[in-house]
Amino acid sequence: MSGRAWAAKERLARGDAAPLLGLGVLVVIWGLSVPVMKLGLESISPFTLAALRYLAAAPCFILFLFSQPLPPRRLLLGMVGLGVLGVDLGQATQIAGLAYTSAALATVITATIPLFTVLLAAFKLRQKLLPPHTLGFILALAGIACAVIGAPGALAGGGLLGILLLLIASISIALYYVLGTAIALRTNALVVAAWSSLAAVPGLAALSLFELSRVPFHPSLSGLFVVLYLGVLTTVAGMWLWFTGMRRLPARIAASTQYLQPLIGVAASAAMFGDKIGPLFGVGVAAVLGGVALASWPTRKQVKGQCRRSNASSS
Repeated sequence: MSGRAWAAKERLARGDAAPLLGLGVLVVIWGLSVPVMKLGLESISPFTLAALRYLAAAPCFILFLFSQPLPPRRLLLGMVGLGVLGVDLGQATQIAGLAYTSAALATVITATIPLFTVLLAAFKLRQKLLPPHTLGFILALAGIACAVIGAPGALAGGGLLGILLLLIASISIALYYVLGTAIALRTNALVVAAWSSLAAVPGLAALSLFELSRVPFHPSLSGLFVVLYLGVLTTVAGMWLWFTGMRRLPARIAASTQYLQPLIGVAASAAMFGDKIGPLFGVGVAAVLGGVALASWPTRKQVKGQCRRSNASSS
């Protein structure tokens, strides 16, 4: 075994297993987020739930930003734009779409976010699009079609509208990741997450006030728990665990954990709401996960970059 390999093994033994464990916890937290969100919708209207989520997260982000220097004006404006595009639009359409679909189907559609991230990065960040990426996109779309057909009543009522809203949300959130990456290259990624989340609060609050003028507000105890779960665990702790893992582990390892989230979400949806998961729905889930895996296939340049970063950290 080479000296670098021994060094990597020693680092893992003396504490670098912590970020890997953190990513394992994150898989559960983010995997349960869609079913938990669906639970919150039983007593809290969609836009109000989204607004309360980020209001609950806001104090944590504010405390964090006190220890950080103020970003340059141009970067700060970029983060505000991210908040409007990725958080306001992304979260509003996601939670509105979830109100019209089952939690299991919403989880499968949400799993396409990494797929759209790869496609958008190919244009915005000029990352090469390989044949496996295109095949992955086609396979994931076919998987969504199978999941829709295999989910009883998926197109009934406002089901089709819900599916379209969830796809818009996935594209919006993917665009947030791509544009956020470009900004994060010039500052701290957690700073980008904090400022963009805070910038989204006014827009979500306005949607909530409009909604509350027409819908009564009578949250249950479970609804309040959902607000804290989404705000503190999913948003604040989730982002911290994710960026910690990305800094201390190879990107391929951190990204691979994302494939487990839909499995947890679908299983939790079946247990919590009795969502029926037939054979065709299962085929759709497998196709979406396979498509996302193919779409995440690294280019040769990315592999070399990851190797250089890994070797630099072990020396």
